[in-house]
Amino acid sequence: MNQMRGLKRLAVCGATALALTTGMGSAHAEADSIKIGWLSSLTGPLSSAAIAENQGVQFAVDQINSAGGVNGRQLELITRDTMGDPTKAVNFAKELAYNEKVDFVIGPVNSGESLATVPILTRAGIPNLIIGTVDSLTDPKKYPYAFRLINTNTQWISVANKYATEHLGRKKIAVIGDTTGYGASSAKRAQALLKEQGIEPVYSVLIDPNKTNVTDEIQKAREAGADVIMPWSASTGLLARILNARGNSQWDVPVVGHPALMGSPIRDLLNKPEYWDNVFAAGYVSTTYDKDGNFQPATHKLMEALRPKLGGGEIDFTFWWVALGYDCVKTIEYAVQKTGGTDKDEFKKLMESTKDLPGVYANYTWTPQDHNGFPDSAMQMNLANTFKDGSFLAAPK
Repeated sequence: MNQMRGLKRLAVCGATALALTTGMGSAHAEADSIKIGWLSSLTGPLSSAAIAENQGVQFAVDQINSAGGVNGRQLELITRDTMGDPTKAVNFAKELAYNEKVDFVIGPVNSGESLATVPILTRAGIPNLIIGTVDSLTDPKKYPYAFRLINTNTQWISVANKYATEHLGRKKIAVIGDTTGYGASSAKRAQALLKEQGIEPVYSVLIDPNKTNVTDEIQKAREAGADVIMPWSASTGLLARILNARGNSQWDVPVVGHPALMGSPIRDLLNKPEYWDNVFAAGYVSTTYDKDGNFQPATHKLMEALRPKLGGGEIDFTFWWVALGYDCVKTIEYAVQKTGGTDKDEFKKLMESTKDLPGVYANYTWTPQDHNGFPDSAMQMNLANTFKDGSFLAAPK
């Protein structure tokens, strides 16, 4: 399947779900359904992750409802497409909380949007499953009902920094972020963590993710003497342009950074396939296959369950996003089963006492002091040009 056609098809499916979800949910849900708000950027420049996550969210909801729901109650999914716009995300968060009166909210997908919505959902007393990585999104005192399933930005950056500086032995680092809230904060955090290692980047820049030509920035990084490029952006378009500019200039410096570097949308945006070589990205044990092509059992099980719904062939988008979306819904199922309902304080109490909750993406642990559930042990550096069923080989050690 051509990747761009595939993504467009999934985007159309997502948009269709957006238009129909509330109506379909109402048709199938009883008066006491469990209402889940899903703030997802199904369209817009940062949509690739949301489109994949939506597959996991929708599949989990359908799977649970087909099995009879949770404690006899059906899940009602109410999807809103934020288009990656924080203003839209805020408006939709208010709508979900006060008009739709949802029991839980998953998202938003992007951290820049979540920074705006988490306070709103906290004031409304809505349990919020966080899937943005910016560290400040989870604070047990400020946001008592917000619990993160994805890793933190610090976890991504730390594992990438360690790989670049210790394994590759690179010290002359070019840090590239984008001008979104997420990109700017990530680049700042990356530089701060490098400074803790005694390393000052030789070049740093923030680039508009919609900028069509980044040759000038790559040339400046080269002139500064950089021996590794470390991009921190979720925009696959921008990342592809960085790889193209590096390749076009015949500069074979390694690129180490954000997981989106290995996202399948990049493949069709590269001027030459080899421009994906010498690229390493922060990834996950759950979506790393071994030298024989074998996957983690939980990952394999979800892949095979979903594959028929995705056309039956190779999975053509990054699978960890799917696993994350799936785990979010399964976490809600777990909470309702254990507490017997949707009370926010019972939810909080349960989550803060949960240890090693099995998931596909990871096993999760939350405490009263730490609402970040993703363990360091589930992190893994991957080799970007080894895409198979949305997963990757481990980076050389």
